[in-house]
Amino acid sequence: MPADPSRPALLVPIGLLAFASYTTGSGMRVLDPLLPMVAAEFAVPVSGAAWLVAGFLLPYGLGQLGFGPLGDRYGKLRVACLAVVAYAVFTLASALAGGLNPLTVLRALAGLAAGAVIPLLIAHLGDVVPYAERQAVLGRFGTGMVMAQLLTGPVAGVLGGAAGWRSVFLLLGVLALVAGGLLVWRLGRAVLTAPAQPTGGQRTLEAYAGLLGRRAGRWLVLVAFGNGFLLFGGAFPFVGSYLIQDFHLSTWLAGLVVAGFGIGAFGYTRLARRLVGYFGERRLLLRGGIGVALGLGGLALAPSWPWVVALQVWLGMAFYMFHGVLQARATEVLPEARGTAMAGFALSLFLGQSVGSLAFGLGIALIGYPAAFAVAGVGALALAVWARTGIPVKGKAVPAG
Repeated sequence: MPADPSRPALLVPIGLLAFASYTTGSGMRVLDPLLPMVAAEFAVPVSGAAWLVAGFLLPYGLGQLGFGPLGDRYGKLRVACLAVVAYAVFTLASALAGGLNPLTVLRALAGLAAGAVIPLLIAHLGDVVPYAERQAVLGRFGTGMVMAQLLTGPVAGVLGGAAGWRSVFLLLGVLALVAGGLLVWRLGRAVLTAPAQPTGGQRTLEAYAGLLGRRAGRWLVLVAFGNGFLLFGGAFPFVGSYLIQDFHLSTWLAGLVVAGFGIGAFGYTRLARRLVGYFGERRLLLRGGIGVALGLGGLALAPSWPWVVALQVWLGMAFYMFHGVLQARATEVLPEARGTAMAGFALSLFLGQSVGSLAFGLGIALIGYPAAFAVAGVGALALAVWARTGIPVKGKAVPAG
């Protein structure tokens, strides 16, 4: 990463940024094993406590509409840093909540703050890392997000069972406060005193109109929506219930099998530089899409649950080969307003995830798990073939208009 003494944002190590993404990304998974405990303490059914999940996710996704242009105007790393601190405060306060309603409000505020962090940190890396190195750096940054998906649920379950659900929020809040404090320390006075960019950032509607006014911008939001619809919200979240209902696994064993996805994803973060150098972006994206399609087809045909273990590792690697290219391209679609571009990417992914979960659930009811996974696999292959058209051939640029 290039050094520039006039820009303190460049002095923040990638490991610290990954740590910040881990703490905020964990907010999405922390309640997975804790809902029954929370519901029991507040004397409500689990379905009533489920509002705590939606209360975090909705502000997380929708708040990005404003945070993208805000980061372009006031500094992406600066806004992300303050958001990590706010997230830490609201998470710590959640450990002290005296009722379900206050806890829901605090979760919503934590989700709103967390939504600013990962997209703006990725946009910041787009500003400071040359494109030739960007996907490898984003792969290292992605370690934090992958570890959040891989570790948060099991750790929260063990700690919550031993010391109660409040201890989990306390620990997560402390970790986030440490991450935010280290970011503030590395940025120094600039975190509060840096002036707004005179030409950076636009009003929200103007910023997103500029994004959608470009062919590459329209490609970005459509492919992100398809990614969320078919995979993030479609097939992937239902693997655990597939294992429980069709293969009759216990909840904890199904959770361990699903965690294989994180192992494959972590493997990608270690190999990203070599994979991009060997295949190039277009071939890497297509091979990732083919790998995802084959993996989902394998789920549809799996004769027993041990097959699913290997398939989860395969899917984790293949998916991030596909998703990693999209993420890197998202940082280049609108170079003068990367915060806006990444917020648009993240919001489209979130909306696709929301609609995809409903569609996949309906598909399971109508045609069953195997057929639904097969349909998602065909869709993933078609998405990869189409998405490849938006990746520039080496030496050529994608038209802006």
